[in-house]
Amino acid sequence: MDCKRWEEDEYWSGSLDQNRSLYRYTDFTKEVVARFKFRGDYVLSKVFAADLRLSLQDFQYDYIVPVPLSEERLYERGFNQAEAIIKAVGLTPTHLLSRMHTEKQSKKSRAERIHIEQIFKLQADIDIHSKTIMLIDDIYTTGSTLWRAAKLLKENGAARVYSFTLAR
Repeated sequence: MDCKRWEEDEYWSGSLDQNRSLYRYTDFTKEVVARFKFRGDYVLSKVFAADLRLSLQDFQYDYIVPVPLSEERLYERGFNQAEAIIKAVGLTPTHLLSRMHTEKQSKKSRAERIHIEQIFKLQADIDIHSKTIMLIDDIYTTGSTLWRAAKLLKENGAARVYSFTLAR
């Protein structure tokens, strides 16, 4: 339903071409992702690697891009979980985006997540005109993060933007 809601909004329509998630966000998945993301259990990135590698074979893309953390959040965690997943698969992430620091998404209500301003900036001096971008993130909750990143990429010339998350 979230994808339909975003797509029905004229402003957002066409920004994100498709999201795919590896797993459902169950209590077990929630615990594993929390250990990985918040408690710094970096080695868990390897647990997801085989499934992600297999699933990514269904797509052709020019750049695989981790959804960035703000500098403050990166300092708190010590690593970017999306980048760790990409590296665990054996791929090289392309850093196209930077993120402004905001309150944690997990602390916001659904409405607050959806109605935030643009939180990303195009960072890299890489031509994305007519390119296909694959965004990687850990969890798709409301889609706010991914749709904002996708919109910015499309506004700057990307032809297609896909996203993959660990859980939905």
